[in-house]
Amino acid sequence: MESHGRMVVEEMEFRFRHPVEVRFRDIDIGGHAHHGEALVYIEEGRSAYWRQVVGRAGLHDIDYILAEAHVRYHARVLWPDTLDVGVRVVRLGKKHFEMAYEVRSPERGRLVTASTVQVMFDYGAGVTKRIPDDMRARIEELDGPFGLRHPETRSV
Repeated sequence: MESHGRMVVEEMEFRFRHPVEVRFRDIDIGGHAHHGEALVYIEEGRSAYWRQVVGRAGLHDIDYILAEAHVRYHARVLWPDTLDVGVRVVRLGKKHFEMAYEVRSPERGRLVTASTVQVMFDYGAGVTKRIPDDMRARIEELDGPFGLRHPETRSV
């Protein structure tokens, strides 16, 4: 489901979660994390998902390009805190995959929701490529099946 081009992430189940520390340097003059830090928090979650779920741990194993990102802020991110970043793949195409994220504070609940689109890319050849079958199988094992509607979601 989508809402004006944005993926629905409000009530989604996240089977993969990753802790991320709010750093003092993240805080801006407003006393909360700068709005751009949300992209860093979800990137840290996505990187952990790539290592632990997909099984690709090295820098050379990142064979996708971030094509699109949408972020929604629900509450201020404060310091100090350890955030709980939920990550899941919600759609697999032939060459791209879509991910949803939820950033929570143990004490303050949902702070940020986001979605991204990644396109598989052969950096050596400079062209897009198909999602490898082994990668597809690992992702489907945790977050599949795909192609079905997720009744537990609702619009942002």
